[in-house]
Amino acid sequence: MQDLSLRESDFKETFIRSGGAGGQNVNKVSTCVVARHVPSGMEVRCQRERSQALNRFLARRLLVDRIESVRRGALSEKQQMFEKIRRQKRKRSKRAKEKMLANKKCRSAKKDSRKKPADY
Repeated sequence: MQDLSLRESDFKETFIRSGGAGGQNVNKVSTCVVARHVPSGMEVRCQRERSQALNRFLARRLLVDRIESVRRGALSEKQQMFEKIRRQKRKRSKRAKEKMLANKKCRSAKKDSRKKPADY
């Protein structure tokens, strides 16, 4: 936070009830944290853990990471990693698949031509 010159007074936190797993604790206690950076208007919601204190820490860290990535201009390393994985997992286009299969057939034919003829 010091590197980005962020002040404590720039942040507003509100607490709401979480949803999902966690049982009675989640249903009765406001463990979900909504952290907001007032000058930039960025908002983060964190309900990862059952503990409010831990969610406050995680929300603050998430918010600072986002502010940093926006201020630095470039995508952060985490975002670059997620984007790379997303690109790797996406489905190939029909044309790309056809080109890949054509290349494989061409290579297979080339290797077949190098084989010695079978003796009968």
